[in-house]
Amino acid sequence: MKTYSEEEIIKGCKKNSRKFQEILYLNYFDKMYGMCLRHTTDNEIAMSVLNDGFLKVFKNIDKYRYDGSFENWLRKVIYNTLRDYYRKKSNNQKFLEIFDNQTNDNYLNNLEYEDILKMVDSLPQKNKKVFVLFAIEGYKHNDISRILNIPVGTSKWHLSQAKKKLKEMILKSEIILKVEKYK
Repeated sequence: MKTYSEEEIIKGCKKNSRKFQEILYLNYFDKMYGMCLRHTTDNEIAMSVLNDGFLKVFKNIDKYRYDGSFENWLRKVIYNTLRDYYRKKSNNQKFLEIFDNQTNDNYLNNLEYEDILKMVDSLPQKNKKVFVLFAIEGYKHNDISRILNIPVGTSKWHLSQAKKKLKEMILKSEIILKVEKYK
């Protein structure tokens, strides 16, 4: 079986070749499916989001301009599909809402998806659980209280702590980015 370069596969997908679309899908399936599973506990939802995401990739692959890694571009499309799924599910609740409305959250624009995930993963376990359930999966505090068997007020406190710690990490990474930019 012939192997193709990433550039050949992308060009084939841009020509709407089913063969190259299948190759692309199979090449990235495991990584993207794993990413979807990190944000949902339901395999069917993860598969549905993944397939919707790949459909968006195939429809919009002409927008990829080779100005960065293709995998990062693909991750952003799948991640945005995941975000859209949770937005629809939770009545337009902000996905990965870290800052309050009075804070400028432009800091997030300079971070890659993986950077944000690492920050969320580094949170203390209870903060992380509440944050993921609330900000990513769209649960309300009453539901989180029931799921984790904690009082509603404790759920709110853990979310507040998670946002505070994430904000500190993001601000710190922004300062590091600025310093590196001027080196």
